[in-house]
Amino acid sequence: MHIRASAPTRIDLAGGTLDIWPLYLFHEDAQTINAAISLRAHVDVSPRTDGRIQLESTDTGGSLTASGWRELRHQPALPLLSKLAYFFRAENLTMRTRGESPAGAGIAGSSALNVAVCGALARWMGGECDGDTLLTIAQNVEAQVINVPTGLQDYRPAFYGGIAAVELRPQRIARVPLHVNAIDLERRVVLAYTGAPRNSGTNNWDITKRHIDGDRHVFDCFERIRDAAAALRQALCAGDWEGVARQIDAEWTARKLLAPGVTTPAIDALIARAKAAGGRAAKVCGAGGGGCLFCFADPSAVPAVKDALAAGGARVLEYRIDMEGLRVDSV
Repeated sequence: MHIRASAPTRIDLAGGTLDIWPLYLFHEDAQTINAAISLRAHVDVSPRTDGRIQLESTDTGGSLTASGWRELRHQPALPLLSKLAYFFRAENLTMRTRGESPAGAGIAGSSALNVAVCGALARWMGGECDGDTLLTIAQNVEAQVINVPTGLQDYRPAFYGGIAAVELRPQRIARVPLHVNAIDLERRVVLAYTGAPRNSGTNNWDITKRHIDGDRHVFDCFERIRDAAAALRQALCAGDWEGVARQIDAEWTARKLLAPGVTTPAIDALIARAKAAGGRAAKVCGAGGGGCLFCFADPSAVPAVKDALAAGGARVLEYRIDMEGLRVDSV
């Protein structure tokens, strides 16, 4: 049996970082808004006949071979793949991975890879994981690897696809699909890689710790982010593109105040270029500090925005909003 799995990355439109436990518990009605995109993470699993496990990452060039799953518990090489193979007690296989998104892009490439690997290994071991179980495994194993809390939102677009809100409540975490015309949104959003990767674990952990320690400034910023996410959801569902632009801008204004490293002079320069070319709003994807940014513009201004970002040294990424989530095929 040969298994192929893939899962989409995402653009986080508003509300990110609040999805890290326990931050959302202190902000009533917290939510994130995101859209899955077609830059997928891919996993291929093929059988071996020698009982060994071989893991290979096309993106990093890394590889390792183990005689059994017990050897993978504390492997420094390919730590996420090793931890997942250890968790699933995988044996007698070769697993190769690759991603379509740039490294450190801030569009949840590691979460998409995580979900795809979980889906592939669950199938390899002769079963399937329901959504809640798979998402819990992915979130908790990644936290073991990066040694800081993980957010909740990024695994859901990878598993389900589409455009959705993730409602963060004390009694439940609920993904709510949003009835938005994906093409109408897609033709207004330009995604570009700044050329500098970011370290979301470091940024998010510093902000989380400051919040828990009682930093009122951080708390107030998150209140504004929470409010912008709620207003963006309402505008998005109403097809109020003027309102969508306004709330993306409000979210980014509040997010920049969370910590000095969220934006950089290079990011500010790119956003200024995009707005001078007709962009209505822009923000960095993920925790900030680098990676990807997206610009929101009227469709007629999109070509000029793309040209302006490319002239500023960014790499414009072609994508589609992906309505399909995790895909696992046995061949």
